[in-house]
Amino acid sequence: MTGCGGAELAYGADAGAAGGAGAPERLARAALTRVLEPGDERGGRWLRECGAVELWRRITDPGGEAERLSGMTVRRLAGYRLRAGGADPERDLAAVAAVGGRFVCPGDREWPTQLDDLGDARPTGLWVRGGPDLRLWALRSVAVVGARACTPYGAHMATTLGAGLAERGWVVVSGAAFGVDGAAHRGALAAGGATMAVLACGVDVAYPRGHAELIGRVAGQGLVIGELPPSEHPTRSRFILRNRVIAALTRGTVVVEAEYRSGSLVTARVAQRLGRFTMGVPGPATSGLSAGVHELLRGDGVLVTDAAEVVELVGDIGDLAPSRRGPVVARDLLDAVAGRVLDALPARTAVDAREVARAAGTSADEALGKLYELHSLGFVEREGEGWKLTRRETCRDDARRGGS
Repeated sequence: MTGCGGAELAYGADAGAAGGAGAPERLARAALTRVLEPGDERGGRWLRECGAVELWRRITDPGGEAERLSGMTVRRLAGYRLRAGGADPERDLAAVAAVGGRFVCPGDREWPTQLDDLGDARPTGLWVRGGPDLRLWALRSVAVVGARACTPYGAHMATTLGAGLAERGWVVVSGAAFGVDGAAHRGALAAGGATMAVLACGVDVAYPRGHAELIGRVAGQGLVIGELPPSEHPTRSRFILRNRVIAALTRGTVVVEAEYRSGSLVTARVAQRLGRFTMGVPGPATSGLSAGVHELLRGDGVLVTDAAEVVELVGDIGDLAPSRRGPVVARDLLDAVAGRVLDALPARTAVDAREVARAAGTSADEALGKLYELHSLGFVEREGEGWKLTRRETCRDDARRGGS
């Protein structure tokens, strides 16, 4: 590695352009993203105990006493040093700048401090592509995650949630994968809203390849972030570890379709451990793709069906979802006595007002008054000396004309 020796990486340097971390600290952390795997809690503990500059010195300097680090073994140190030999943080910083990006460190003004809830598993730093401020966007964000091989129902729900959240001023966070992730991003973009994609690879790598255009749109309209340096490709374990960042970054996680063994449920479980809101969109009881969501809902997950319900849970006081009820029909507007009088009329024959009063439990005068009210509303009609129910089609038309 060039320009990153122990003598050059010393504390006390001027802060970098992003504020917070100084240039040596930024270089050391950028270099360490090529050495430490995401979520390496042992490496995170060393970072906390001795700082990035000193940790880098110990790993790269044969006399740096890296062996004295708690948990360090000869084999582990050999692997770290093999990776460190190919690290070039100046090159990586230039590469991310070339695609309109930057490297954000803990201590920077742009660092989302909610990631510190991960403890020693927090990212060494984040490679960020896009113009908006990461910290400010993350303050009001919701994760929408789910199955890659989702059903049309799952894709519809994810798109609707993404658009609805964006329209309400929330940032939609997901992983840019096929299926639910992509649908959530597209929904937010279509609504002209904000969205962030958290990748399990370098932010300059379009993965999956089929989402190259989508990732480009997210970078242009929102943010693309990741823990891995430029040009790094994803692995199975990196996908799983990426999910902890999605969970910690956001106020809550919504799962749309997930089998029992699903990375989306990993995100939800991390969110629960961190005290974030965890939500699930129900599906058919016969669908294996909803089985994991239903299990989540049987536990501490909250059932949601649209963006308003999500915002009611994760938002501020007053962000209430509208009350839900069936359609109001004209009969719902009748008072209690009028309703009893209407119920007292037989289905097919006409009866006089006294019989109606007896069946309704009211006086003949009151029954007659209510019959005339019901007549004006189109519910009943006069036939000779008696009263009968209006034919259904006429009742509907008259109710629309006459009244509530």
